[in-house]
Amino acid sequence: MASLPLDLNQDLLLTIERDFKGLYSGDIGTSSIRGGQTAANIALANLDISGYANKRSEVLPRNRRGATVLSPYIRHNILTLGEVYQAVELAPFKDKEKFRDELFWQEYARHLYARIGVRLFENLRFDANYNVDGNGWDRQMLCIDQVVAELETDGWLVNQTRMWLASHWTVRNDKGWIFGQERMHQQLIDGSRAANLLGWQWTVGAGTGKPYGFAKWQVDKRAPGLCNKCSLKSNCPIQEFPDETSSHQLDREPLLDNDPDTSATTGPTIPIINNKAEYVLLTIDSLGDNDAALVANPLLPAVFVFNESALRKLQLSSRRLAFYLQTLEDLSTRRQVQAYLGDPYKFARDNAVAVTYAPVPSFKKFKDLAQIFPYPWLRQPHVGSVKSFSSWRNRVAK
Repeated sequence: MASLPLDLNQDLLLTIERDFKGLYSGDIGTSSIRGGQTAANIALANLDISGYANKRSEVLPRNRRGATVLSPYIRHNILTLGEVYQAVELAPFKDKEKFRDELFWQEYARHLYARIGVRLFENLRFDANYNVDGNGWDRQMLCIDQVVAELETDGWLVNQTRMWLASHWTVRNDKGWIFGQERMHQQLIDGSRAANLLGWQWTVGAGTGKPYGFAKWQVDKRAPGLCNKCSLKSNCPIQEFPDETSSHQLDREPLLDNDPDTSATTGPTIPIINNKAEYVLLTIDSLGDNDAALVANPLLPAVFVFNESALRKLQLSSRRLAFYLQTLEDLSTRRQVQAYLGDPYKFARDNAVAVTYAPVPSFKKFKDLAQIFPYPWLRQPHVGSVKSFSSWRNRVAK
């Protein structure tokens, strides 16, 4: 297990290039969205969602965008959904309702993934057999080129352009949605299996039976003037909406209708204390100062282990790695932090660790943990239907 430097004066890109060789994809760089609790707190303090309902889907020019760009901090629970939910209490009603609805969508994705696990990699309710591998983003189109460039250089996109890319990859170019979501997941600094898989499922029609049709109309509305600069403006391949298709409904997945074991989905609701802990082990699902295990053990060193075998397989972007390193560096200004490259599950077996539960399949790989603390759900998972956002939402109290 190799120790990693957490020095704010260290060249971050040099650290990635030297210590993560062969473990990331693409060129080397950092996002304009900085990792860490300090940056997250500043973003939350400056949060203003006035006009959010009307502007959240705007793409260009960037100063028209209404998206809050809090998702990287929310994804890693640097800011919890509950904190952000409460932060907009005094916002205009229409904007508050729309913004909170988006927070609930993130929570829905987490509930769904926690319940059905890796089956979220499969078509949920309707057949969406885009089985051809390959690149589904034609960068001759200026709208696609600029969006992919933003994805690759900043690691973040507004939701509207995520839908453009997912639809163009599959509905237009008939490429496999699993391959497309993997490409996006490599780049997004807010990339989560729960949200990314769910977003692609719904866009390609695997969740609803009705694919999202990407066409020039959306570009003209959300990024006015962009099409006029495109070399294909006289021969636009998405001039019209794609033909409507009728998806075949799959056999019902029982877990979508009912959860036979909500305790397994939810995780512990009170701390489980088996032994005295020597370290607090952080995961990418909980990197904030308010991580429950950190708060309960204020004098213990915090440890984060970059999963070397997973990184070698996933080939995440250097911007994602930089975001994690920035977050750990920021935390190290307030308490002792150790970072390693190796096997987090082995570290947990070899040491007495306290950890906050994560509602993801890989958490089951942890064995004999000294302490396990509850996950910060916005709403506790329920036993009822999760086959659609609306059916799930109807069971969730506001």
